[in-house]
Amino acid sequence: IVNYSNRNASVGVNTEQLTTAYIAATTASVGTALGFNKIIASSPALSNGSIGRFVPLIAVAAANCVNIPLMRQQELNKGITIQTSDGKDVGLSTRAAQDALIQVIPSRIGMAAPAMFIPPVIMRNLEKTSTFVKNPWLKAPATVLLTGFCLTFSTPLCCALFPQKASISIDKLEEPLQSTVRAKYPEHKVFYYNKGL
Repeated sequence: IVNYSNRNASVGVNTEQLTTAYIAATTASVGTALGFNKIIASSPALSNGSIGRFVPLIAVAAANCVNIPLMRQQELNKGITIQTSDGKDVGLSTRAAQDALIQVIPSRIGMAAPAMFIPPVIMRNLEKTSTFVKNPWLKAPATVLLTGFCLTFSTPLCCALFPQKASISIDKLEEPLQSTVRAKYPEHKVFYYNKGL
């Protein structure tokens, strides 16, 4: 639902694509988590450290790398709308869609990274304190609060890593769109598109 809501809406997504993206992302995430957990469990050096606490981050990264391209495959196949600086639609560009994904995937991983990295480090230390030893039920709410705090800051910061209205040079546009745009808009050298979130 998050990926559906944050796509570039100039190209539609059907239920089949939504289902495929969900299943693929879930499979990638669970498979990655199970694989890394098995590797960590088989190595005493790894299982004694805090490395296991970072498996969810790796799983989320794997899910994003699979889910976002699948969710936005129509954009990759048909292109996304590019516009002039004054907002006039020019055409659909698959190259702009590729550039959008190259910006969105690291942003999404970056959003999750602080929430998956900081709480485990803090919780590892808090769990040793007398308060948490006497009250083990505090672990879950403390983890949720720390995660929410991290997401409060990482989400807007990572959304802002790349401009929402991204630009693409006329030289990067694919043919025949490049030739059409050069003929119709000879004064424009840069075009704009909504990269999605």
